[in-house]
Amino acid sequence: MSESHTPPDGSPGLNTTVAHNARVWNYWVGGKDNYEVDRQVGEHVAGMFPVIRDVARADREFLGRAVRHLTAERGVRQFLDVGTGLPTVDNTHDMAQRIAPDARIVYVDNDPVVLAHARTLLTSTPEGATAYVEADVHAPEAIVGRASATLDFGRPVAVMMLGILNFVLDTDEARDIVRRVMAAVLSGSFLVLTHPTYDADLGGEGNVPAMEFWNANATPPITARSRAEVAAFLDGLDLVEPGLVPCSRWRPDGDSPAAVPQFGAVAVKP
Repeated sequence: MSESHTPPDGSPGLNTTVAHNARVWNYWVGGKDNYEVDRQVGEHVAGMFPVIRDVARADREFLGRAVRHLTAERGVRQFLDVGTGLPTVDNTHDMAQRIAPDARIVYVDNDPVVLAHARTLLTSTPEGATAYVEADVHAPEAIVGRASATLDFGRPVAVMMLGILNFVLDTDEARDIVRRVMAAVLSGSFLVLTHPTYDADLGGEGNVPAMEFWNANATPPITARSRAEVAAFLDGLDLVEPGLVPCSRWRPDGDSPAAVPQFGAVAVKP
């Protein structure tokens, strides 16, 4: 894991006294943009639920495989990455534009630390475009409206929702958010998502006490969901093989890896 350091201060609304998901996740994947409180909470959660670091890495690797598949095999040239978190290496635009230099990517987040690092995200090939939109997942029409300055919603878009719906605690509201975003994109667009689960067959029962600790000591509050609840986010869409699976097992690059308690899926709007 990379040595951590303190990210720059000065962001409006930045609270360095409470652990925040974007920074703790950054710590788990080996990033440097986190505070001591994030490292302390991250270590405590990892002590309670050691597989969380595997989950973080698997989620990141799933992102890479999904973007490469959509860009190289499906011809996708537009990505709307909702809840992008802090940049590390091989972000969505890095991978997409490596294959298709004309790809256009919009990142969406509302965390002040992510905003402070937006310039890192705002790099692009001359042929393509990369933009950052400050917006909340609870306001899907605002997300689409602001993203339309960079993306052409008259063409298919890949909507990326990796590890974001778990911060929408009400399941009906989370489903409605997905429905509203996907209603704004054309047939042939994609939804890419990951979501933690408490399903015991994937080792997810440990998510319950770990998330209880998280919700008492960090922000924003989080929840896990069952396979059936996560599958409901994909209603009306056609799953890309192998369907809804542990994200570590979605089209893995090598031998079948261990399952993690984090679902992953890619689905296309018919």
